[in-house]
Amino acid sequence: MNRNFLPMARALALARQAGADTDPNPRVGCVLVDPKGAILGEGCTQPVGGPHAEVMALRDAASRGSDVTQATAYVTLEPCSHHGRTGPCCDALIRAGIRKVVASMPDPNPLVAGQGFERLRAAGVEVELDAGTEEARELNLGFFSRMVRKTPWVRLKVAASLDGKTGLHNGVSQWITSDTARADGHAWRARASAVLTGVGTVIEDDPRLDVRLVETPRQPHLVVVDSRLQTPPEARIFMAGRAVWIYAAVRDDARAAALEARGATLRYLPDARGKVDLAAMLKELAAREVNELHVEAGHKLNGSLLREGLVDELLVYLAPKLIGSGLDMASDPYAAGPLTALSAAMPLDFRSVDRLGPDLRIVARVAGRDLF
Repeated sequence: MNRNFLPMARALALARQAGADTDPNPRVGCVLVDPKGAILGEGCTQPVGGPHAEVMALRDAASRGSDVTQATAYVTLEPCSHHGRTGPCCDALIRAGIRKVVASMPDPNPLVAGQGFERLRAAGVEVELDAGTEEARELNLGFFSRMVRKTPWVRLKVAASLDGKTGLHNGVSQWITSDTARADGHAWRARASAVLTGVGTVIEDDPRLDVRLVETPRQPHLVVVDSRLQTPPEARIFMAGRAVWIYAAVRDDARAAALEARGATLRYLPDARGKVDLAAMLKELAAREVNELHVEAGHKLNGSLLREGLVDELLVYLAPKLIGSGLDMASDPYAAGPLTALSAAMPLDFRSVDRLGPDLRIVARVAGRDLF
Protein backbone atom coordinates (compact mmCIF):
# COMPACT_ATOMS: atom_id res chain seq x y z
CA MET A 1 0.00 0.00 0.00
CA ASN A 2 1.22 3.53 -0.79
CA ARG A 3 2.58 4.97 2.47
CA ASN A 4 0.58 8.14 1.85
CA PHE A 5 -2.71 6.35 1.26
CA LEU A 6 -4.16 6.30 4.78
CA PRO A 7 -3.39 9.90 5.85
CA MET A 8 -4.49 11.23 2.45
CA ALA A 9 -7.66 9.15 2.62
CA ARG A 10 -8.39 10.85 5.93
CA ALA A 11 -7.66 14.28 4.41
CA LEU A 12 -10.09 13.54 1.57
CA ALA A 13 -12.74 12.45 4.06
CA LEU A 14 -12.32 15.78 5.83
CA ALA A 15 -12.62 17.61 2.52
CA ARG A 16 -15.92 15.83 1.88
CA GLN A 17 -17.15 17.08 5.26
CA ALA A 18 -16.56 20.69 4.27
CA GLY A 19 -19.98 22.11 3.52
CA ALA A 20 -21.32 23.97 0.52
CA ASP A 21 -20.80 27.21 2.42
CA THR A 22 -17.08 27.08 1.58
CA ASP A 23 -18.16 28.21 -1.88
CA PRO A 24 -16.53 29.81 -3.88
CA ASN A 25 -13.46 28.37 -2.17
CA PRO A 26 -12.54 24.73 -2.84
CA ARG A 27 -13.27 21.99 -0.31
CA VAL A 28 -9.95 20.94 1.18
CA GLY A 29 -8.86 18.61 3.98
CA CYS A 30 -5.57 18.57 5.87
CA VAL A 31 -4.01 16.05 8.28
CA LEU A 32 -0.80 16.63 10.26
CA VAL A 33 1.18 13.46 11.01
CA ASP A 34 4.31 12.95 13.12
CA PRO A 35 7.31 10.92 11.87
CA LYS A 36 5.83 7.75 13.43
CA GLY A 37 2.49 8.18 11.63
CA ALA A 38 0.38 9.48 14.52
CA ILE A 39 -2.17 12.17 13.74
CA LEU A 40 -1.34 15.45 15.47
CA GLY A 41 -4.14 17.60 14.08
CA GLU A 42 -6.67 17.78 11.26
CA GLY A 43 -9.12 20.19 9.70
CA CYS A 44 -11.11 21.20 6.64
CA THR A 45 -12.02 24.42 4.87
CA GLN A 46 -14.42 26.57 6.85
CA PRO A 47 -17.30 28.70 5.50
CA VAL A 48 -16.15 31.39 3.10
CA GLY A 49 -14.15 34.04 4.90
CA GLY A 50 -13.07 31.55 7.56
CA PRO A 51 -9.79 29.63 7.95
CA HIS A 52 -8.60 27.15 5.36
CA ALA A 53 -7.92 23.48 6.06
CA GLU A 54 -4.22 23.90 6.91
CA VAL A 55 -4.88 26.59 9.52
CA MET A 56 -7.69 24.50 11.05
CA ALA A 57 -5.33 21.51 11.31
CA LEU A 58 -2.67 23.64 12.99
CA ARG A 59 -5.25 24.98 15.44
CA ASP A 60 -6.46 21.45 16.16
CA ALA A 61 -2.88 20.35 16.85
CA ALA A 62 -2.40 23.29 19.21
CA SER A 63 -5.60 22.41 21.08
CA ARG A 64 -4.26 18.85 21.55
CA GLY A 65 -0.91 20.13 22.78
CA SER A 66 0.83 18.52 19.80
CA ASP A 67 4.28 19.63 18.62
CA VAL A 68 4.08 19.86 14.81
CA THR A 69 7.72 20.68 14.14
CA GLN A 70 9.07 18.04 11.76
CA ALA A 71 5.53 16.86 11.02
CA THR A 72 4.16 16.04 7.56
CA ALA A 73 1.07 17.84 6.29
CA TYR A 74 -1.21 15.82 4.03
CA VAL A 75 -3.45 18.23 2.13
CA THR A 76 -5.84 17.63 -0.76
CA LEU A 77 -4.83 20.78 -2.65
CA GLU A 78 -1.69 22.89 -2.90
CA PRO A 79 -1.51 25.33 0.04
CA CYS A 80 -2.43 28.82 -1.10
CA SER A 81 0.26 31.46 -1.43
CA HIS A 82 -1.77 34.66 -1.81
CA HIS A 83 -3.69 37.05 0.41
CA GLY A 84 -7.41 36.67 -0.29
CA ARG A 85 -10.07 36.60 2.39
CA THR A 86 -7.43 34.91 4.58
CA GLY A 87 -3.63 34.82 4.68
CA PRO A 88 -1.38 32.37 2.77
CA CYS A 89 -1.58 28.81 4.12
CA CYS A 90 1.94 27.98 2.94
CA ASP A 91 3.31 30.68 5.26
CA ALA A 92 1.34 29.25 8.20
CA LEU A 93 2.84 25.81 7.58
CA ILE A 94 6.34 27.26 7.30
CA ARG A 95 5.99 29.22 10.55
CA ALA A 96 4.75 26.09 12.32
CA GLY A 97 7.89 24.14 11.38
CA ILE A 98 6.27 21.57 9.08
CA ARG A 99 9.06 19.59 7.41
CA LYS A 100 7.11 18.04 4.52
CA VAL A 101 3.91 18.65 2.57
CA VAL A 102 2.20 15.89 0.58
CA ALA A 103 -0.51 17.29 -1.70
CA SER A 104 -3.01 15.61 -3.98
CA MET A 105 -2.63 18.19 -6.75
CA PRO A 106 -1.62 21.74 -7.63
CA ASP A 107 -4.07 24.60 -7.15
CA PRO A 108 -5.40 25.77 -10.57
CA ASN A 109 -6.00 29.29 -9.25
CA PRO A 110 -3.65 31.56 -11.28
CA LEU A 111 -2.87 33.37 -8.02
CA VAL A 112 -1.36 30.12 -6.71
CA ALA A 113 -0.59 27.68 -9.55
CA GLY A 114 2.63 26.22 -8.11
CA GLN A 115 3.68 29.30 -6.14
CA GLY A 116 2.63 27.68 -2.88
CA PHE A 117 4.93 24.73 -3.58
CA GLU A 118 7.75 27.11 -4.57
CA ARG A 119 7.52 29.07 -1.32
CA LEU A 120 7.48 25.88 0.70
CA ARG A 121 10.56 24.53 -1.07
CA ALA A 122 12.34 27.88 -0.73
CA ALA A 123 11.79 27.64 3.03
CA GLY A 124 13.31 24.13 3.12
CA VAL A 125 10.02 22.23 3.24
CA GLU A 126 9.97 19.01 1.21
CA VAL A 127 7.04 18.86 -1.24
CA GLU A 128 5.56 15.71 -2.75
CA LEU A 129 2.61 15.28 -5.12
CA ASP A 130 0.96 11.93 -4.46
CA ALA A 131 -2.35 10.16 -3.84
CA GLY A 132 -5.95 11.25 -4.13
CA THR A 133 -5.67 13.37 -7.27
CA GLU A 134 -8.85 12.19 -8.98
CA GLU A 135 -11.05 12.45 -5.89
CA ALA A 136 -9.63 15.83 -4.93
CA ARG A 137 -10.53 17.13 -8.37
CA GLU A 138 -14.00 15.55 -8.32
CA LEU A 139 -14.74 17.27 -5.02
CA ASN A 140 -14.01 20.62 -6.65
CA LEU A 141 -15.01 20.26 -10.30
CA GLY A 142 -16.73 23.63 -10.26
CA PHE A 143 -13.72 25.40 -8.79
CA PHE A 144 -11.39 23.77 -11.32
CA SER A 145 -13.75 24.62 -14.18
CA ARG A 146 -13.97 28.26 -13.11
CA MET A 147 -10.22 28.60 -12.73
CA VAL A 148 -9.15 26.74 -15.87
CA ARG A 149 -12.02 27.24 -18.36
CA LYS A 150 -13.39 30.48 -16.88
CA THR A 151 -16.90 29.00 -16.83
CA PRO A 152 -18.87 27.18 -14.12
CA TRP A 153 -19.39 23.43 -14.15
CA VAL A 154 -22.86 23.12 -15.70
CA ARG A 155 -25.04 20.29 -14.42
CA LEU A 156 -28.46 19.82 -16.09
CA LYS A 157 -31.07 18.12 -13.91
CA VAL A 158 -34.05 16.31 -15.40
CA ALA A 159 -36.83 14.24 -13.81
CA ALA A 160 -38.53 12.03 -16.37
CA SER A 161 -40.49 8.88 -17.01
CA LEU A 162 -38.73 5.81 -18.34
CA ASP A 163 -39.67 6.87 -21.87
CA GLY A 164 -38.04 10.26 -21.39
CA LYS A 165 -41.07 12.46 -20.77
CA THR A 166 -40.82 15.31 -18.26
CA GLY A 167 -44.56 16.00 -18.16
CA LEU A 168 -47.91 15.43 -19.78
CA HIS A 169 -48.87 17.10 -23.05
CA ASN A 170 -50.84 19.69 -21.03
CA GLY A 171 -47.75 20.60 -19.00
CA VAL A 172 -48.59 18.76 -15.77
CA SER A 173 -45.36 17.40 -14.27
CA GLN A 174 -45.90 17.19 -10.50
CA TRP A 175 -44.83 14.70 -9.51
CA ILE A 176 -43.17 12.22 -11.87
CA THR A 177 -40.56 11.05 -9.38
CA SER A 178 -40.78 10.04 -5.72
CA ASP A 179 -40.23 12.03 -2.53
CA THR A 180 -36.84 10.34 -2.18
CA ALA A 181 -35.69 11.48 -5.61
CA ARG A 182 -36.95 15.01 -5.05
CA ALA A 183 -35.07 15.27 -1.74
CA ASP A 184 -31.93 14.08 -3.49
CA GLY A 185 -32.47 16.73 -6.15
CA HIS A 186 -32.55 19.36 -3.41
CA ALA A 187 -29.24 18.03 -2.10
CA TRP A 188 -27.72 18.64 -5.52
CA ARG A 189 -29.22 22.14 -5.55
CA ALA A 190 -27.66 22.78 -2.15
CA ARG A 191 -24.13 22.01 -3.34
CA ALA A 192 -24.39 24.39 -6.31
CA SER A 193 -23.35 28.02 -6.31
CA ALA A 194 -26.44 28.95 -8.32
CA VAL A 195 -29.57 27.46 -9.86
CA LEU A 196 -30.41 28.36 -13.47
CA THR A 197 -33.87 28.37 -15.00
CA GLY A 198 -35.76 29.99 -17.84
CA VAL A 199 -38.54 32.53 -17.74
CA GLY A 200 -40.96 29.96 -19.17
CA THR A 201 -40.56 27.82 -16.08
CA VAL A 202 -40.98 30.87 -13.83
CA ILE A 203 -44.23 31.87 -15.55
CA GLU A 204 -45.75 28.41 -15.97
CA ASP A 205 -44.77 26.78 -12.66
CA ASP A 206 -44.01 29.75 -10.36
CA PRO A 207 -41.39 27.63 -8.53
CA ARG A 208 -39.31 28.75 -5.58
CA LEU A 209 -36.25 26.80 -6.75
CA ASP A 210 -34.76 26.95 -3.27
CA VAL A 211 -33.47 24.19 -0.99
CA ARG A 212 -36.19 22.98 1.36
CA LEU A 213 -36.05 19.19 1.55
CA VAL A 214 -32.54 18.93 3.01
CA GLU A 215 -30.65 21.05 5.51
CA THR A 216 -28.41 23.71 4.02
CA PRO A 217 -26.22 26.45 5.47
CA ARG A 218 -27.12 28.80 2.61
CA GLN A 219 -29.40 29.10 -0.38
CA PRO A 220 -27.80 29.02 -3.84
CA HIS A 221 -28.24 32.12 -5.96
CA LEU A 222 -30.82 32.07 -8.75
CA VAL A 223 -30.21 32.86 -12.42
CA VAL A 224 -33.07 33.43 -14.86
CA VAL A 225 -32.71 33.52 -18.65
CA ASP A 226 -35.39 36.01 -19.66
CA SER A 227 -34.74 37.56 -23.07
CA ARG A 228 -37.73 39.97 -23.01
CA LEU A 229 -37.97 40.66 -19.27
CA GLN A 230 -41.20 38.78 -18.73
CA THR A 231 -40.45 37.61 -15.19
CA PRO A 232 -43.43 38.58 -12.97
CA PRO A 233 -42.29 40.79 -10.05
CA GLU A 234 -44.60 38.77 -7.79
CA ALA A 235 -42.94 35.46 -8.71
CA ARG A 236 -41.95 33.19 -5.82
CA ILE A 237 -38.30 33.09 -6.91
CA PHE A 238 -37.68 36.31 -4.99
CA MET A 239 -36.70 35.54 -1.44
CA ALA A 240 -34.40 36.93 1.23
CA GLY A 241 -30.86 35.68 1.54
CA ARG A 242 -29.97 35.00 -2.06
CA ALA A 243 -29.15 36.96 -5.18
CA VAL A 244 -31.43 36.79 -8.23
CA TRP A 245 -29.65 37.54 -11.49
CA ILE A 246 -31.82 38.03 -14.57
CA TYR A 247 -30.17 37.90 -17.99
CA ALA A 248 -32.09 39.64 -20.77
CA ALA A 249 -31.64 40.63 -24.39
CA VAL A 250 -34.28 43.38 -24.76
CA ARG A 251 -34.47 46.47 -22.57
CA ASP A 252 -37.72 47.53 -20.95
CA ASP A 253 -37.19 50.25 -18.35
CA ALA A 254 -40.56 49.87 -16.63
CA ARG A 255 -40.24 46.09 -16.23
CA ALA A 256 -36.62 46.43 -15.23
CA ALA A 257 -37.49 48.91 -12.47
CA ALA A 258 -40.18 46.59 -11.10
CA LEU A 259 -37.77 43.63 -11.00
CA GLU A 260 -34.97 45.66 -9.48
CA ALA A 261 -37.39 46.80 -6.79
CA ARG A 262 -37.73 43.12 -5.85
CA GLY A 263 -33.96 42.87 -5.50
CA ALA A 264 -33.07 41.43 -8.91
CA THR A 265 -29.83 42.32 -10.67
CA LEU A 266 -30.32 42.71 -14.43
CA ARG A 267 -27.73 42.15 -17.14
CA TYR A 268 -28.25 42.54 -20.86
CA LEU A 269 -26.34 40.08 -23.05
CA PRO A 270 -28.07 39.88 -26.46
CA ASP A 271 -26.78 37.59 -29.17
CA ALA A 272 -27.26 38.04 -32.91
CA ARG A 273 -30.74 36.47 -32.76
CA GLY A 274 -32.02 38.75 -30.03
CA LYS A 275 -31.76 36.01 -27.40
CA VAL A 276 -29.52 35.85 -24.34
CA ASP A 277 -25.93 34.97 -25.24
CA LEU A 278 -25.67 31.85 -23.08
CA ALA A 279 -21.91 31.37 -23.51
CA ALA A 280 -21.25 34.97 -22.48
CA MET A 281 -23.60 34.50 -19.52
CA LEU A 282 -21.55 31.55 -18.27
CA LYS A 283 -18.35 33.58 -18.51
CA GLU A 284 -19.96 36.33 -16.47
CA LEU A 285 -21.27 33.88 -13.88
CA ALA A 286 -17.73 32.57 -13.44
CA ALA A 287 -16.60 36.15 -12.86
CA ARG A 288 -19.31 36.27 -10.16
CA GLU A 289 -17.52 33.28 -8.54
CA VAL A 290 -20.11 30.67 -9.52
CA ASN A 291 -18.42 27.26 -9.38
CA GLU A 292 -21.28 24.82 -10.03
CA LEU A 293 -24.38 25.88 -11.98
CA HIS A 294 -27.38 23.62 -11.42
CA VAL A 295 -29.89 23.82 -14.29
CA GLU A 296 -33.59 23.15 -13.72
CA ALA A 297 -35.32 24.45 -16.80
CA GLY A 298 -37.76 23.55 -19.55
CA HIS A 299 -37.04 21.70 -22.77
CA LYS A 300 -36.26 24.87 -24.77
CA LEU A 301 -33.50 26.17 -22.53
CA ASN A 302 -32.21 22.63 -21.96
CA GLY A 303 -32.02 22.16 -25.71
CA SER A 304 -30.23 25.46 -26.25
CA LEU A 305 -27.60 24.69 -23.62
CA LEU A 306 -26.98 21.24 -25.08
CA ARG A 307 -26.95 22.52 -28.65
CA GLU A 308 -24.32 25.14 -27.80
CA GLY A 309 -22.14 22.58 -26.01
CA LEU A 310 -22.48 24.31 -22.65
CA VAL A 311 -23.58 21.32 -20.54
CA ASP A 312 -20.94 19.30 -18.69
CA GLU A 313 -23.04 16.77 -16.83
CA LEU A 314 -26.59 15.41 -16.74
CA LEU A 315 -28.36 14.51 -13.52
CA VAL A 316 -31.32 12.39 -14.59
CA TYR A 317 -34.01 10.88 -12.37
CA LEU A 318 -36.03 8.19 -14.12
CA ALA A 319 -39.36 7.07 -12.71
CA PRO A 320 -40.76 3.58 -13.47
CA LYS A 321 -43.60 5.03 -15.54
CA LEU A 322 -44.51 5.25 -19.21
CA ILE A 323 -46.24 8.46 -20.26
CA GLY A 324 -46.29 8.20 -24.01
CA SER A 325 -47.24 11.49 -25.62
CA GLY A 326 -45.84 14.27 -23.48
CA LEU A 327 -43.04 16.79 -22.97
CA ASP A 328 -39.50 15.80 -23.88
CA MET A 329 -36.37 16.42 -21.79
CA ALA A 330 -35.01 18.93 -24.31
CA SER A 331 -35.80 20.46 -27.66
CA ASP A 332 -33.57 19.28 -30.52
CA PRO A 333 -30.03 19.57 -29.12
CA TYR A 334 -28.38 19.52 -32.55
CA ALA A 335 -27.83 22.69 -34.57
CA ALA A 336 -28.19 20.87 -37.89
CA GLY A 337 -31.49 19.24 -36.93
CA PRO A 338 -32.24 15.51 -36.57
CA LEU A 339 -29.25 13.21 -36.85
CA THR A 340 -28.85 10.87 -39.78
CA ALA A 341 -26.11 8.73 -38.21
CA LEU A 342 -25.84 7.30 -34.70
CA SER A 343 -22.11 8.06 -34.77
CA ALA A 344 -22.99 11.77 -34.53
CA ALA A 345 -24.87 11.35 -31.24
CA MET A 346 -23.56 13.21 -28.20
CA PRO A 347 -21.24 10.81 -26.31
CA LEU A 348 -21.78 10.49 -22.57
CA ASP A 349 -19.93 8.67 -19.80
CA PHE A 350 -22.08 7.14 -17.07
CA ARG A 351 -20.51 8.19 -13.78
CA SER A 352 -23.06 6.49 -11.54
CA VAL A 353 -26.42 4.72 -11.60
CA ASP A 354 -28.22 4.45 -8.27
CA ARG A 355 -31.61 3.33 -6.99
CA LEU A 356 -33.47 6.01 -5.01
CA GLY A 357 -36.71 4.56 -3.69
CA PRO A 358 -38.58 3.41 -6.81
CA ASP A 359 -36.56 5.66 -9.12
CA LEU A 360 -33.16 5.60 -10.78
CA ARG A 361 -30.62 8.39 -10.56
CA ILE A 362 -28.14 8.58 -13.43
CA VAL A 363 -25.17 10.93 -13.47
CA ALA A 364 -23.78 11.10 -16.99
CA ARG A 365 -20.91 13.34 -18.09
CA VAL A 366 -20.38 14.70 -21.57
CA ALA A 367 -17.36 12.76 -22.79
CA GLY A 368 -14.07 14.57 -22.17
CA ARG A 369 -15.55 17.34 -20.02
CA ASP A 370 -13.50 16.45 -16.93
CA LEU A 371 -10.15 16.80 -18.69
CA PHE A 372 -8.84 19.96 -17.05
